[in-house]
Amino acid sequence: MFDPKKLLDDLLGSQVPGTSGTVRDKAGQAVQMAKDNPLAAGALAAVLLGTGTGRQVTGTAIKLGGLAAIGGLAYKAYQNYKAGNAPAETPAAGEPELLPPPKDTAFHPSQAPQGEEEFTLTLVRAMISAAKADGHVDDEERQKIAGKLQLAGIGTEAEQFLMAELESPLDLDTLVAGAQTDAQKLELYTASRLTIDPDTRAERGYLDLLAGRLGLPDALVDHVEATVSAAKVPVSDKPGTSPNPRW
Repeated sequence: MFDPKKLLDDLLGSQVPGTSGTVRDKAGQAVQMAKDNPLAAGALAAVLLGTGTGRQVTGTAIKLGGLAAIGGLAYKAYQNYKAGNAPAETPAAGEPELLPPPKDTAFHPSQAPQGEEEFTLTLVRAMISAAKADGHVDDEERQKIAGKLQLAGIGTEAEQFLMAELESPLDLDTLVAGAQTDAQKLELYTASRLTIDPDTRAERGYLDLLAGRLGLPDALVDHVEATVSAAKVPVSDKPGTSPNPRW
C-alpha cells in the first residue's frame, strides 16, 4: 500500500526535489524544472494534472506537509468565521503564519473517525476531482499522464490509484460522504480550493456545487477563500510564457 500522506504532499508540491528550498524560495527554478522534467517539480496537481493555476502554496503551509497544512488552513478559516471577522479582500502583506490544527479539535488528523489514512485518501480524491473540474483531462491527457507517471518514482500502487481516480466519473455523493464530521467537510473543501484557482466558470461552478453539497455557509466559504489566497503566491516564470503549462 502506498503512503497516502506522501501522495498528498506531492499533490500540494510541499517540497521541490533537487532544490535547496521550498517552492516559494525556488519558484523560478521549480518552473524551469517542470518544463524540463514535469515530474521533478513534485506538484502533481499543478504539473501532472495540468491545472495551470500559476500559483503555489507558500510559506509555513508547505513546511507543515499536506495533511497538517489543509487542517491548519481549514481551522484558521473556521476560527475567523466564528469570531465574526470580515474575510480579507486581499492577502495580507508578508508571509502568513500557519500552525497545524490543535490536537484537541476535530480538525486534527488523529480525530478522524474513519482513520487518518482513509481521510487522507478522501482529500486526495477531492483534489483530483477539483483538478478535473474544467474538463481538460480527456482520454489523450490521461494517456500522457499515464506515461509520465511511470517515471515519477511514486510507486506502482500510487500510479494505479491516481489513474483510477482520473478515469473515474465525478461522484460527488461518494466524495461528500467521505467527510464524516463538520470539520472534515471544511477540510475537503479547503483541499479542493487549494488545488485550483477558479479562473473558469466550470471551476467556480464546481466549487460552488461542492460547498452546497457539503452544507457550508457562504460566509465560511468566503473565509476559506481568503485564507487559501493568503497562502498562495504567483509562480515566477519567464516573460512571454505561462506558468505550469499544459502539454
